[in-house]
Amino acid sequence: MEAAVSGVAVNAAPTGETNPFEAMMQRFDHAAELLSLDEGIYRILRHPEKQIVTSIPVAMDNGEIEVFTGYRVLYNTSRGPAKGGIRFDMGVTLDEVTALAAWMTWKCAVVDIPFGGAKGGVICEPFRMSTAELERLTRRYTASILEVLGPESDVPAPDVNTNEQVMAWIMDTYSMHKRHTVTAVVTGKPVAMGGSLGRLEATGRGVKIVVKEALREMGMPLNGTRIAVQGFGNVGSVAARLLEAEGMTVVAISDKTGGIYNPNGIYVSEALEYIRHNRFLEGFTGGDAITNEDLLEIDCDVLAPCALENVITRRNAGNIRAKIIAEGANGPTTAFADAILEEKGVFVVPDILANAGGVTVSYFEWVQNREGYYWREDTVNERLREVMIRAFDQVLQYSKAHNVNMRTAAYMLSIDRVAAVHKLRGIYA
Repeated sequence: MEAAVSGVAVNAAPTGETNPFEAMMQRFDHAAELLSLDEGIYRILRHPEKQIVTSIPVAMDNGEIEVFTGYRVLYNTSRGPAKGGIRFDMGVTLDEVTALAAWMTWKCAVVDIPFGGAKGGVICEPFRMSTAELERLTRRYTASILEVLGPESDVPAPDVNTNEQVMAWIMDTYSMHKRHTVTAVVTGKPVAMGGSLGRLEATGRGVKIVVKEALREMGMPLNGTRIAVQGFGNVGSVAARLLEAEGMTVVAISDKTGGIYNPNGIYVSEALEYIRHNRFLEGFTGGDAITNEDLLEIDCDVLAPCALENVITRRNAGNIRAKIIAEGANGPTTAFADAILEEKGVFVVPDILANAGGVTVSYFEWVQNREGYYWREDTVNERLREVMIRAFDQVLQYSKAHNVNMRTAAYMLSIDRVAAVHKLRGIYA
């Protein structure tokens, strides 16, 4: 997602519903059909350009050697260098990484930044590893995919369970091989190493921007509108804090330990302070304890799923009472649930638009690295606002012109942009 997110424990969706690549392809196929996409371009866009599977031997602190499996998928680079995060998690699979790389392709196209899509991951339990072990894992993984990395070819970023420190190790490893400092090889770096101001908050800030635009489109007021946020990590907590500051009432929040519900509103600053001292929300007394599943179905105006994928399924979609869903996470809604939500009249701002703030400011960071001139934070935030509002309006107009929902419109617009470049470039033979 181009930003770390907070995992949650949820019930599994029905069998066959949660394969991330198949879910992405269902939406791709639908959009391609509506576009009458050229058959040859369709075949190209249905396949990733490159999939790397690599073994990563690491010397652990106890002297033993562990071998981890890592992936890096470059889905499409027709519009520019591949862009996409790296996640460290036991649930990483090649299907998941490929789907996320495809989503990054459409995400970059929908906000019209000159990147293609990529994603990476390592199967590991980072919270059970020491800092030294994580550094050795990161550096060996970087070395194993070195041939595809580079400011002009593939630019990673943080994702689930990775952060600016991991990006610093990647940048240093790459730079040591190149024999000079290459800041633009990753984004989401520490500011002291060429990271961008405003980058850490960018995904959550993007969610805030699209929520405001969705409320405007639906004719709903900002002040007092009730929002529930699933996932209180970097994305959800920032979105909740910024929307509260805009006058919205945050009635529910959650993380992997469960959720809190207060119909009169939760003080987000108090929740953030609690997490600073206790790491998780468990034990926070700002409301009644609820499960992550309950949070999705509570009475609210806006629901922002900002955790992991496949939390809104055909099992619970019919019970959702929110009028607007802003997908801060990647793939929180299954393809089967889409039809149910549309029938209910729920206005869904899809993930490839709603959480594109992170990759947009990653693009800004890459630009700043390459020109060697760094922007003020207010400049970053204002340019992010301009990009997100323009993209929202373009998707909305596409939706109205083609009489489709926002997700289908976002896919149609992004696929159309990628296909147009393929037609112009032709096939190298």
